[in-house]
Amino acid sequence: MIRIGKNQKPNDLVERIEELSEQSIYSCYQCGTCSSGCPFVQTMDIHPHMVLRHLMFGMNEAVLKSKTIWLCVACFACAERCPRDIDMARIMESLRQEHLRENVDHVNLGHMSAELLESVPQIALVSHFRKNTG
Repeated sequence: MIRIGKNQKPNDLVERIEELSEQSIYSCYQCGTCSSGCPFVQTMDIHPHMVLRHLMFGMNEAVLKSKTIWLCVACFACAERCPRDIDMARIMESLRQEHLRENVDHVNLGHMSAELLESVPQIALVSHFRKNTG
């Protein structure tokens, strides 16, 4: 674990994420295995291993505003391959929960046309709301 000096302030978000996910963020040594096994890494703006690096360096806002935490489908490919046994899917879920606690709504059905709502499978809408409401 990284030691915090006298003039450094602990990263509160990291502490909350570690408590929620029961994972140690500072255990990651940035091998990139989680990112290399992720099926959605091409669509992510911050690769999974870099999410942890951002958190380590206190770049919390960049992580919480990224689309990466919403694109993780919890397939557990990252957790299966991690040499440090870090469950990235649990960390991503914890980040989503922290973001949702800020009461920011990402989905506004009022902006979707009636035709689009009729064409989207109902299970997709239900799944989305379940994922984004914890």
